[in-house]
Amino acid sequence: MNDNTLRKSLVELLNGGQAHITFEKAIEHLNPAHRNVKPVGAQHSIWEVLEHMRLAQEDILRYTLDSDWRSPEFPAGYWPQNPQQMSDANWQQSLSGFVADLQATIKLVEDPKVDLTAVISHTDGHTYLREILLIADHNAYHLGQILQLRKALEHESA
Repeated sequence: MNDNTLRKSLVELLNGGQAHITFEKAIEHLNPAHRNVKPVGAQHSIWEVLEHMRLAQEDILRYTLDSDWRSPEFPAGYWPQNPQQMSDANWQQSLSGFVADLQATIKLVEDPKVDLTAVISHTDGHTYLREILLIADHNAYHLGQILQLRKALEHESA
């Protein structure tokens, strides 16, 4: 596989579609009243999952790019601290932060100066490719979770 094919495939994976729902489709036409409601039997609301995705993606990206980055405490640092206090501003910050870091990850993938298979010097042997795949995998999992939460909320409110 040549480098351009790998990069193109990674961007497609990060953007979603094909076998995974896209971020845009996962949140499209979401009833604002459902953003921070936990369906019966669910552990988290859609906003909690979105904020978890944002926090995790930010951590992986910053870990990849910044040798001085310090990851939050696991697992508490990867979830909203006060989910019951979610506001429209929190929702917008989660959305914009997630999208900005996803775009930054895509720019990293598209940068021909970055050897995707190179070990990142300040890590324990991790490569750029590993970190990018980790972001894509984590996002795909939780976007599916958001879709399931939406279906449960729509069923409960029907």
